[in-house]
Amino acid sequence: MQTIRTPAVAGQFYPADPAQLHIQVRQFLSQVEPTEEPPPKAIIVPHAGYMYSGPVAASAYARMKAIRDRITRVVLLGPSHRVGFRGIAVSTMTAFATPLGQIPLDQEAVERVRPLPEVGFLEQAHAQEHSLEVHLPFLQEVLGNFRLMPLVVGDASPAEVGAVLEALWGGPETLIVISSDLSHYHDYRTAQHLDNATSKAIEALRFEDIGYDQACGRNPVNGLLWVARRKNLHGETIDLRNSGDTAGPRNQVVGYGAYVFH
Repeated sequence: MQTIRTPAVAGQFYPADPAQLHIQVRQFLSQVEPTEEPPPKAIIVPHAGYMYSGPVAASAYARMKAIRDRITRVVLLGPSHRVGFRGIAVSTMTAFATPLGQIPLDQEAVERVRPLPEVGFLEQAHAQEHSLEVHLPFLQEVLGNFRLMPLVVGDASPAEVGAVLEALWGGPETLIVISSDLSHYHDYRTAQHLDNATSKAIEALRFEDIGYDQACGRNPVNGLLWVARRKNLHGETIDLRNSGDTAGPRNQVVGYGAYVFH
């Protein structure tokens, strides 16, 4: 019986060679200007191929360097691209692997959320899902030893996702990572307009204003905003670009934003 999830998109979304992957992620991180702001409790980061969204994701992950050894658990939520289902899927695996090594899953966290009615085991949702996988090499580069709580979000309300996040919120040892791209396949100017509006809604914690056409990770994003409002968190946009800015043409672009919450 398989107990380790092997990479599904290595060699497609990011390099399969460990040395090349290490160098690429380090290059992205090194290009981020240092900041004096305190490290965030939660981040929203994009999940496209590294050549497209890697620089934007790095803008948030670079802020973890100061707390490298403080974070011992990462709660990672992303949308389901391949499997349609109701609720939120946890994994039966003991570890998730990337070319950089294995990350153990937090079994205590799994047991904590299993009683929630919207949570269940669904390995098919995890097996080929890239929205979580592409973040793992970044986490491996910026953090020390940590355990992972991966959650694929299907059809679930902000309150349902929020209940899971509240159960796993923890203290300064826990980082919350939400995986989401923004608008898809509009022309460059239209995408800028749409993504600016989405960013304003995220900063205002207005999950009511974010639809599926604005963020492919709408459900996990809105769950975080639901909790952030209850906990009086402050959201900030730290990077907002699209594929026309990074590595693609401008007639049909995908939007990418990075957001931090304190």
